[in-house]
Amino acid sequence: MEYFGWLQLIVFVIALAAITKPMGLYLMRVLDAGGKTWFDPVLKPVERLTYRLMGVDSSKEQDWKQYTVAMLLFSLVGCLFTYAILRLQHLLPLNPQAFGPLSAHLAFNTAVSFTTNTNWQSYGGESTLSYFSQMVGLVFHNFVSAAAGIAIAAAVVRGIARHSARTLGNFWVDLVRVTYYLLLPICLVLAVFLVSQGVIQNFKPYTRALTLDWTATQTIAQGPVASQVAIKILGTNGGGFMNANAAHPFENPTPLSNFLQMLSIFSIGSGLTWYLGHMTGNQKHGWAVWITMLLLFLGGILLCWRVEAGGNPIHQQLGVAVAGGNMEGKEVRFGVFNSALFAVVTTDASCGAVNAMHDSFAPLGGFVPLFNMELGEIIFGGVGAGLYGMLVFVVLAVFIAGLMVGRTPEYLGKKIEAYEVKMAMLALLVLSVSILGFAAWAAVSPWGLTGLSNFGPHGLTEILYAYSSGTGNNGSAFAGLNANTLWYNTTLGLAMLIGRFLMIVPIMAMAGSLAQKKVAPLSSGTFPVSGGTFVVLLIGTVLLIGALNFLPVLTLGPVVEHFLMGQGKLF
Repeated sequence: MEYFGWLQLIVFVIALAAITKPMGLYLMRVLDAGGKTWFDPVLKPVERLTYRLMGVDSSKEQDWKQYTVAMLLFSLVGCLFTYAILRLQHLLPLNPQAFGPLSAHLAFNTAVSFTTNTNWQSYGGESTLSYFSQMVGLVFHNFVSAAAGIAIAAAVVRGIARHSARTLGNFWVDLVRVTYYLLLPICLVLAVFLVSQGVIQNFKPYTRALTLDWTATQTIAQGPVASQVAIKILGTNGGGFMNANAAHPFENPTPLSNFLQMLSIFSIGSGLTWYLGHMTGNQKHGWAVWITMLLLFLGGILLCWRVEAGGNPIHQQLGVAVAGGNMEGKEVRFGVFNSALFAVVTTDASCGAVNAMHDSFAPLGGFVPLFNMELGEIIFGGVGAGLYGMLVFVVLAVFIAGLMVGRTPEYLGKKIEAYEVKMAMLALLVLSVSILGFAAWAAVSPWGLTGLSNFGPHGLTEILYAYSSGTGNNGSAFAGLNANTLWYNTTLGLAMLIGRFLMIVPIMAMAGSLAQKKVAPLSSGTFPVSGGTFVVLLIGTVLLIGALNFLPVLTLGPVVEHFLMGQGKLF
């Protein structure tokens, strides 16, 4: 763990803290339909025209049921749209490599994956999809699925901030404004910057080049990469144009592009904590949530970095030099620290972009991104999803505090009653049942075992990681699992749908209930939701629930593998 890594970590945290308030202020303007932005002269007429074409009354708000149904219907139509493109890509333009249609189960998996902001890929992008499929079928969802997540977070925050109210905003207005005023402008700037760093952006056919020994040819993929990388990072989508994702030099060519991509993954999620504080009139609460996320992030990166920097004990027993740490599956240009940092950032958020192969991490190094996903990716998290996921834990933490002092729990002046607790627990149970249920099914089924490239504890981790990634809407993989089969594509697609939509419904129900409550004046018995005590309680709640749900299976996977590796045993 060299000093240069410490310096980079400090710079990353300072940069993240510096952009949190500006991003939060801009989110306030975007998510307030009457808010003014720099882009109003150009985008206001486009926004109004969009509402007219959609038949939407932008002044009319929706209750939690109407808001949720609108989001579900929009997602369903978008999923069918992308499925059709993938099945018909051989008939559509911009297909210089003449790629054929995707199979029905792969098209289903991919359409669901991008609809749910998961971007799990059971294929190599540059060897499977046309430029049209990438830019229209997939990038469309990169924008709107991210916008939908931010819209849901805004609705939940409004439910907390409002009192004696029945509405949470208008889904269509939130979707349009986030897409037009937030994601499109920032992605345009980010894409241009990435091009300046060497990320390609073209429509050329793939290049055929002779190898160095002049005996064979090599295919070098081309394509409109920068535009897709910008939104895959900012919108915490993660799906790579290239199969190697952010490890590919055409997607992530320099240390500066690597740093900015990691910072972009956290940027909107971090800004939403400031938005929470401002909307609720308690900025200290927003910063307390931010500090909770930061401390959990630091714990994860320090463990992952320490393990990867320590190298492989089996290699050490063979006398192999370990000065550079565990470099298997990592890019030399990024090294151990930047690989570990990217792995933790991308799984703290529901991004899934990778610049190293997590399958090659040491057992406890792979434990960290796996556990991050199983917590619900609430550490800054995916755009919107991280905040509303963390707010579930906030409600439970306040409930636990009320039990400890023998008082009716209150959150920002609102009583937390049985209904809110039931909805919060239902959201967490959906996550646990999907991950553990599908993983158990695959682990005892022939279709599940035939996809493994490793057996024993590592094989179990591969299966567990896949369904944690799918249910958590992350999209990263342990790389050793062959998931492009009928059963894996189907079950992972179902896990993605469950993790996205069956979790959102109870959270929105909780928000709708909170919005209708009256605010009681604070008293000496009210538990404060800011300060060190609240931060410690919230961290404890997150880790306790995560440990109770997943520690047994994690013990059978990466923990057992860690001890066996220490004894020099291979699998």
